[in-house]
Amino acid sequence: MNVRRSAAALAASAVLCVGAAPAALADTAPPASPSAPPVIPSGLYGKNDPTYDGVWRQSFALLAQHTVGVEPAGQAVDWLVGQQCATGGFASFRPNAAAAECDANTMYDTNATAAAVQALKALGGHDTTVRKSVDWLKSVQNEDGGWSFVPGSPSDANSTAVVISALAVAGEKPAEVKSKAGKSAYDGLLPFQLGCTAEPATDRGAFAYQPADGKLLANADATAAATLAGLGKGAAVVPSAENTPAAPLACPAANAADPVAAAQGAAGYLAEALKKDGHLMAVTPGADQPTPDTGNTVDAVLALAAAGHKESAAGALKWLETNSAEWAKGSPAALGTLVLAAHATGNDPKSFGGTDLVAALNATGPAPQGADTDATKVDSKKEEPSGGQNVWWIVGSCAAAGVGIGILLSGRRKKNES
Repeated sequence: MNVRRSAAALAASAVLCVGAAPAALADTAPPASPSAPPVIPSGLYGKNDPTYDGVWRQSFALLAQHTVGVEPAGQAVDWLVGQQCATGGFASFRPNAAAAECDANTMYDTNATAAAVQALKALGGHDTTVRKSVDWLKSVQNEDGGWSFVPGSPSDANSTAVVISALAVAGEKPAEVKSKAGKSAYDGLLPFQLGCTAEPATDRGAFAYQPADGKLLANADATAAATLAGLGKGAAVVPSAENTPAAPLACPAANAADPVAAAQGAAGYLAEALKKDGHLMAVTPGADQPTPDTGNTVDAVLALAAAGHKESAAGALKWLETNSAEWAKGSPAALGTLVLAAHATGNDPKSFGGTDLVAALNATGPAPQGADTDATKVDSKKEEPSGGQNVWWIVGSCAAAGVGIGILLSGRRKKNES
């Protein structure tokens, strides 16, 4: 759940491509001139265009800081709280947060709302804000029990899983959160899992983003998120002494409706997928060959740690120590998720492959309380605005909408995140 705002652009463009509610995109349109530097609010982490990831990256930055004992800057927390709409939902980013109401053109983002819930619940002192967001998430639950990225669209495993994690962190029981049709949150998630009849057999236990041509295709992004959700955990995983090898999905399934069993089967898929190279692979749009998928590898490590399988994540963790620096450079969400993964596996995020991840994260935004401000300055010249990339994703996504959108949604893990 780190690098993901090209996903927001893609989800929005999927709505646009089919001609549905183009007005809803008004607040999330890329800058008119890709060469114009984005205006970055003073309380926001990261220097890239926040249009598609402002709330998400802020939430993960604050959650990671809190998890390792860093007290975030007050203005950073205030910025996140101020992004909430009166309904309780969050958009990906509201440039005019001074407005009391979100207007009719605001495109709400269930994923951003879920991330904000996790961060603000962890920080404490924001019970009213969290409660409003939880109530809003419940209000946009689909009849099948799941959630979509943009309310009103078909459910997808990624959004459903992220919302379930947020509900669990907020003290809700996902199995008891039911739609108007009587379907629970887990009823909405578990049908996305590839079961005992899936072929190839190595895909059994994985989760798909959505059915593609009526078939479920294994998706690492969805699988990692579903692992946390099935276990009833959020991204801030508490290190555990439990450490057993992950096992494949138990077949025949004793109880196909058991979310914990589903999560362990998903963890088994991730562990097996990591064995070959020590990292996951993905096909990047425009590339001829699969390339290392750093973002989903981080998520897999976090999911395996949550499931009690640090041993199965050890090789991937070592690969990340050597290969994640350039990918995460200047990216609050990427750095935040690396901090969470290192912490969850019992490692020191201040000494991760020779990098102090916490210091690098702190340097992307306002200095934490009690920090040396000279040590946390950001060299903005090293950051590149991502407006042009967002435009590329919107153009390219029209061809992908409806067939491979779940695979491309893993782009939220890729390097073009802010």
